[in-house]
Amino acid sequence: MKTHIDIENLKCYGCANTITRSLSRTDGVTDVIVDHESNTVSVTYNGEKDRRDEFAAILKKLGYPEKGSNNAGATVKSYMSCAIGRVKK
Repeated sequence: MKTHIDIENLKCYGCANTITRSLSRTDGVTDVIVDHESNTVSVTYNGEKDRRDEFAAILKKLGYPEKGSNNAGATVKSYMSCAIGRVKK
């Protein structure tokens, strides 16, 4: 299956690295694509169960909440994830 999530706070390729690395480690995920122009994350995974909420929760924890959600504190988290993503390419 495949799901798309519109996110906030996507700034650079360090952010994309953090997102890709974190979601790729999730059980059953086969592909992660981060689109900077549309601020969208696409996740392809095995199984028939809808896991969109699970992936959105991971993104929110990293500091990249779904567009329009309550994102208090997410900007600070995203800056940290951004910096870590740049270091761990």
